[in-house]
Amino acid sequence: MGWLPVVLLAVPLLGTLPLLLAPQALHPRLHTYGLVLSGLTLALAVLLAATFDHSRGAVPQFEVDQAWIPGLGLRFHLGVDGISLPLIVLTALLTFLCFVYLCWGSARKGFAGARPRALVFTLLVLEVGMLGTFLALDLLLFFVFFEIVLVPMYFLIGIWGGTGRRAASIKFILYTLLGSVVMLIGLLLVWAQTGTLDIEALNAAHGAGMSRSVQIIAFIAIGIGLAVKTPMWPLHTWLPDAHTEAPTVGSVLLAGVLLKMGTYGFARIAIPVLPEGAAAVAPWLGALAVVGIIYGALACLAQRDLKRMIAYSSVGHMGFVLLGFATLTPVGVNGALFANVAHGLITGLLFFLAGAVKDRYHTADMPSLGGGMLATLPRLGSLLTFAAIASLGLPGLAGFWGEMLALFGAFQPANGLPRGLFLTYMVIGGLGAVLTAAYFLLMLSRVTHGRPRAVARDEDVTSDEGITPDERPVVPLGPPQARSATATLEPSPAPVRHGDEPSDGHDPQAEPQEVRRAVDDVRRHELLAWTPLVALILLFGLWPGLLLTLTTPAVQTLLGAVS
Repeated sequence: MGWLPVVLLAVPLLGTLPLLLAPQALHPRLHTYGLVLSGLTLALAVLLAATFDHSRGAVPQFEVDQAWIPGLGLRFHLGVDGISLPLIVLTALLTFLCFVYLCWGSARKGFAGARPRALVFTLLVLEVGMLGTFLALDLLLFFVFFEIVLVPMYFLIGIWGGTGRRAASIKFILYTLLGSVVMLIGLLLVWAQTGTLDIEALNAAHGAGMSRSVQIIAFIAIGIGLAVKTPMWPLHTWLPDAHTEAPTVGSVLLAGVLLKMGTYGFARIAIPVLPEGAAAVAPWLGALAVVGIIYGALACLAQRDLKRMIAYSSVGHMGFVLLGFATLTPVGVNGALFANVAHGLITGLLFFLAGAVKDRYHTADMPSLGGGMLATLPRLGSLLTFAAIASLGLPGLAGFWGEMLALFGAFQPANGLPRGLFLTYMVIGGLGAVLTAAYFLLMLSRVTHGRPRAVARDEDVTSDEGITPDERPVVPLGPPQARSATATLEPSPAPVRHGDEPSDGHDPQAEPQEVRRAVDDVRRHELLAWTPLVALILLFGLWPGLLLTLTTPAVQTLLGAVS
């Protein structure tokens, strides 16, 4: 089955060729073409998970190891273990769900009118880079795939984003490229000291051939590059703008997968390859992690824009992931890996829902939404409530276990780390969890509860996929007693005065209002895209061992060099 990783990369990569060679033939069926290719990739990822030997999760499986550039000793080395497998399946799933979202409804209208061939091409190249990052077992190959994703994401934000897309895309590419340059210096330092770029060999060597000072320098250099992508405070400032301006599918993939590439690099490279460097830097990494947790929560409390609030929440959630890694314990690292997957599922769902809210209300400004979504759009409001309480860490849902295990790992960090300091980190992280609950409950009180405000008509809706959205506030249609279940950007007509027309007791807007509520609530294609995420959030929340039994053997091997 060693062919599986190659085919997993080949399907989306070869799928881009017809888009270049025969664009006119595919043009009428572009929306289904991307759906079929991403669906086939997801099927291969599921087959990979089904045939994976869970009893040997610590050992790379389905390996492909061929000479790539013999003169430099570089190899095309791919493989899957218990750390990378969940992220591979998550990547394939989210990419497929993004194509499902693009194939119907108002998203398809924007898709059809805004360079659809380029959009499919961009998403397929992005998927190749994301999957390759989690499959690579060679440092340079990892770096190549790590960088491939930057170009399609830059265009995804810059072409199909909102009104501030150009500045956001430039900021994204500058931050990530500069971080990558620093990371490349660290990788080359490892190569110069050890003479190999093979990740398996470096893990087995446990830092042999590198002095403690060299390991610290290499860990800091590699860590900076990974921290920018994670993102870790204070290298996070590109993220809110990128999320706010990105189209819905861009935000989903950025939060669900691209951020995981940074944290995955700590587990795959930085900690096992540079164990002494990891032990020396761990207290500082923990300090930056808890600052990010508190900063992210306080920033969320100050936000008005729903997408921007979710973006800042990622800074806090990734802080818990980094805190788990900083403990250098099986409990903490397992919690970090669990939180990685849980954040991808929950935040992916949150950005899908934020896109749906913006699609209906023409704005993501929470005060302008007016509240009452549970009354006007009960299904959408219920899903938003579910995703929010999952993200704040309610027990029984996926968001709980990763953060709880990361804090528990800080309670008893690895030998040699200052326990008193990490106990302080645990207390600060606990406070951050309380603030996380506070900002999500505040968001729900603004959006789902309170006095209802009407939503926009379907024909007035403009999608954020390829069409610049109108961000002007929605103008209510008259006084509350005469307000219908539609909204417009034009001033409302003067209300009819009492006595101007005979009243027969029948409200002509009552029936259209009920019809409009049914149309504007969760649509069929949205339900198809969101149901798998809801199911997995419940599954991992109620059965965390399904994921922990997969990662534990690999984590124990990973930490063998540190202990």
